[in-house]
Amino acid sequence: MKTISDTYFDLERELYNTHDICLINCHFQGLNDGESPLKECCNVHLFNCDFDLRYPLWHDKNVCIESCQFSDKSRAALWYSSEVKILNTKLFGVKAIRECQNVKINDCQIISNEFAWKSEKIKINNASLSGEYCFLLSKKLEVKNFNLIGKYSFQYIEDAQFDNCHFKTKDAFWHCKNVIVKNSVIDGEYLGWYSTNLTLINCKIIGTQPLCYCQKLKLIDCEMINCDLCFEKSDVNAAITNRIISIKNPKSGHIKVKGIDKIINDINFDEKMIDTDND
Repeated sequence: MKTISDTYFDLERELYNTHDICLINCHFQGLNDGESPLKECCNVHLFNCDFDLRYPLWHDKNVCIESCQFSDKSRAALWYSSEVKILNTKLFGVKAIRECQNVKINDCQIISNEFAWKSEKIKINNASLSGEYCFLLSKKLEVKNFNLIGKYSFQYIEDAQFDNCHFKTKDAFWHCKNVIVKNSVIDGEYLGWYSTNLTLINCKIIGTQPLCYCQKLKLIDCEMINCDLCFEKSDVNAAITNRIISIKNPKSGHIKVKGIDKIINDINFDEKMIDTDND
């Protein structure tokens, strides 16, 4: 593997189709403002490099990115790439990952709208993300120890697992399929509408009108804070550990709840499906 250190790159496709290369303390910036410096590359190791140019890593394979920084000018950093490891790195450009496969992200800070769209087999551990519309239409996600601030998150995702996460996001998990969220906090309005086979285990759910129009929805030992108008037109089986504000027109299933202030029944559903400790 060839090693290049302490070098500036700013030409268009300057390292195009390079294979077996290690770049250390290199800088992708300069007056020429060239795009796509590492396009169509294979077996690339980047260590402590700075990226300030657009579209740096497209159509690449076997890439390790360690202790690097992608500025807000490095838009669309990784597209159509596979077998990627991103370690201890700052990703600050919009649309940082799209249509990628087999991506591992550890110990990273991410500020990126439209992050990780249409991607598959992404594993994340110990990372934070600020951005809107993250993970749209992505599949096979494994996410642990993850903090998110944004809107419209995880829409249309499939086959995903989340553990020990904190999400502050509205309209999350809309139209998702086959998703499990464990030991997490989900803080935001309109959670999980139109989802199929969404399971929440030992979670804290905060915000108005959660979990409506769902199919095969499960809640296991979850706490619901400031939640009203819950479960409208949903097929739901739930065990809720606290008293909640209101449930509105659930479609089917069974809801066990510590207590409830109001049941709204506009469709003549069988209220026996709600099991409460109300006096």
